Amino acid sequence: MKVAVYYNNNDIKLEERPKPTISDDEILVNMKASGICGTDAMEWYRIKKAPRVLGHEMVGEIVESKSDKYKSGQRVFVSHHVPCNNCKYCSEGNQTACETLHTGNYDPGGFSEFIRVPKINVDSGIYLLPDNVSYEEATMIEPLACGVRGLGLINIKKNHTVLVLGCGVSGLLNIQLAKLTGAKVIATDIDEYRLKKAKEFDADEVINAKEDLNVKADRVIICTGAIPAVKQAFECIDRKGIILLFAIPEKNIEIPNADFWRNELTLISSYGAAPVDLKESLSLIADKKVNVKDMITHKLPLGKIQEGFKIVSEAKESLKVILTN
Repeated sequence: MKVAVYYNNNDIKLEERPKPTISDDEILVNMKASGICGTDAMEWYRIKKAPRVLGHEMVGEIVESKSDKYKSGQRVFVSHHVPCNNCKYCSEGNQTACETLHTGNYDPGGFSEFIRVPKINVDSGIYLLPDNVSYEEATMIEPLACGVRGLGLINIKKNHTVLVLGCGVSGLLNIQLAKLTGAKVIATDIDEYRLKKAKEFDADEVINAKEDLNVKADRVIICTGAIPAVKQAFECIDRKGIILLFAIPEKNIEIPNADFWRNELTLISSYGAAPVDLKESLSLIADKKVNVKDMITHKLPLGKIQEGFKIVSEAKESLKVILTN
């Protein structure tokens, strides 16, 4: 089978490997679509474990099953992150802090023709796709679930003003989720294409981030790794406000200590998604409450993965890039 092996952002090789053999309680999935996440192209983060087969936004068709729960022919999204459900983090509802969840255990990865799904993922990481959800739309289940998780941490209320910094894929998802709460949503970016998209995806107001924002927000969601966005977040957050680090900058950030203390601010981070978030995400997509279909701007065959990474890395007139098989 063909697999795409990541060495660095400019060196992704299509290689041949034997198709995985499954054991008891496992399934084999033929990848139909797999999204390129912004973190996949975050070279400083990914290169530490290269070479490897990336891809964690994978959906496909079961072609072989040794599990009593699933059968060949079923259309599924497979979560690469599953918690143990036994540790102290899981028992307190903090599954995204679970050590098991952090391991990620596709074999070999979503950018592959076939994926062996181990028992732990089969037990708690398989989501059957409704007929009205396409493979392409289903690649957005995991990214949207990360947004569901993040917003669940910051308690947005109907009377709040929410400022979303960065209007890439994660920004647009957070805009839509914040709008579902009834809050006013202001979005910023330095790219006019993405500002236009923010309006299309229901932001109440858009501002070029190069300008003076002059905003006081109850909640700020940072959806860009740009360090200046962190500074803007602290400039724009109102007293008792919460700043969510949804995206993470490569370099350490500075916190204005006096303002942070005097205004009783909260800075919180969000990583990944738990099973409950993935379930809610799938429902939001199936019920058409969040528009993910129009966020998919590029569909490429697996063999053109290098081109896909280039599109994601350059971040020009593109949003979601998915690979198909």
